[in-house]
Amino acid sequence: MSQMLALVIIVLILFLGDLVAVRTKAWIPSMFVCAVLFLLGYWTFFPQDIVALAGVPPVVATMMMYLLITNMGTLLSIQELKKQWKTIVIALSGILGIIAILFSIGTLLFGYQTVVVAIPPLVGGVVSALIMSEGAKEAGLATLSVFAIVIYVMQGFAGYPITSIVLKKEGKRLLTQYRSGKLKESKQELATSGVSETPKVELKLFKNLPEKYNTDFFKFFRLALVSYFAYLVSTLLAPVLTVSPFVLCLLFGVIATSAGFLERQVLQKANGFGFAIMALMLFIFDGLKQATPSMMLEIIYPLIGTIIIGVIGMYIFSFIAGKILKVSKEMAFAVSLTALYGFPADYIITNEVINSLTEDEKEREILTSHMLPPMLVGGFITVTIVSVVLAGIFVGLL
Repeated sequence: MSQMLALVIIVLILFLGDLVAVRTKAWIPSMFVCAVLFLLGYWTFFPQDIVALAGVPPVVATMMMYLLITNMGTLLSIQELKKQWKTIVIALSGILGIIAILFSIGTLLFGYQTVVVAIPPLVGGVVSALIMSEGAKEAGLATLSVFAIVIYVMQGFAGYPITSIVLKKEGKRLLTQYRSGKLKESKQELATSGVSETPKVELKLFKNLPEKYNTDFFKFFRLALVSYFAYLVSTLLAPVLTVSPFVLCLLFGVIATSAGFLERQVLQKANGFGFAIMALMLFIFDGLKQATPSMMLEIIYPLIGTIIIGVIGMYIFSFIAGKILKVSKEMAFAVSLTALYGFPADYIITNEVINSLTEDEKEREILTSHMLPPMLVGGFITVTIVSVVLAGIFVGLL
């Protein structure tokens, strides 16, 4: 297959995902549609390296991950992170729910080793899946080594549609409140969600720089520099403390924006956001090449079982935490569900839902300010931070 044909096919799949999401008003999220189509493609005529062949090898996806996550930090402020303490508690409660119910009921149904291998990928991303996969392989558990990858790849099939459903309910509730005058517009909330656009004030460190010199490449340079510092600090800390550079990218993005070194949504303003999201989404779907039909049949029972039981545990614990913290059960559950996919799916699904609920720009801003920050923070707490820590602990239990 030629490079351009590979590119045409995979971008067509991304477009079809968007098309279905728009037509169904986000009841069927684009991530779900794309995942199904990629899976069918790998099972039929796709070359195993179709994504790399099209021009998005893992090294490009990693670069985009650095830029996107640092850019994501520009959506938040230090004040916002303080405000989102409830989100952090709820996200942790959801993970606790997964651990509690899988170790109790799951162990009886699927066995101890299966549960130990399943939990970190279920609440995390590719890093935790790879840690558990390698750990299982070293322990001589070949099937569970594959299981760790497949559960990471397949968990989104549960997460995408359920998140879309609960976010739509939450969005409708917020719209009803806003239209009746019960939900007041908060300028601070709009600013911290990245909706407010005030470039002159934002770049405090470059306030004397004429706008004509703030080119796309200067924006990319500053974004890359902040990402590099995050990477550098993670390597310097490595002998003492293992911290994911992606966690630091988020933190450094927040700090750089608060200090006036980066503007909010700098990647969008540098006209690079769409391409970066495309590259990262393709990298995620590239993981589906691992899931062959025979492999899926072999692990289908523990795969479906652990995901269903995990989601039930997540719902129960997030519901209780939401009740205590006076957060709606829909928002609490949605925040917990970010553990099943993380960024960029949390960003994409939230925006799809908001765009499907209203055409009014002001209402979209209100919904964005209330729904996007908790989803972004939730995704990072679960996928990027907690899952890697859990994988480090759980791999020692095999």
